[in-house]
Amino acid sequence: MTDETARTPISGGVPVTDELVARLAGEAEAGYDVEVLRRRGGRRSIGSAPGEVVPVRLDPELRAALATRAAADHTNASEVIRQALRAWLDVA
Repeated sequence: MTDETARTPISGGVPVTDELVARLAGEAEAGYDVEVLRRRGGRRSIGSAPGEVVPVRLDPELRAALATRAAADHTNASEVIRQALRAWLDVA
């Protein structure tokens, strides 16, 4: 590895050169078609609006029971909690 290569920043395995920055800046200045841009990755929607994080404290026994139930249902703790709340609160 040369001294020049060692100093060149890398993004996603691609060297970030002045030429690359200039090309990307040119694309951005020309503008992007918003209709073509799509959301990639991220969490799937779980309701009619973005979900809200609600912190909750669980004692070790309850946390263990939650993990056991999630594993048995082949899901995660959040989904078990949502299902339990829906059933307890009688909401869809």
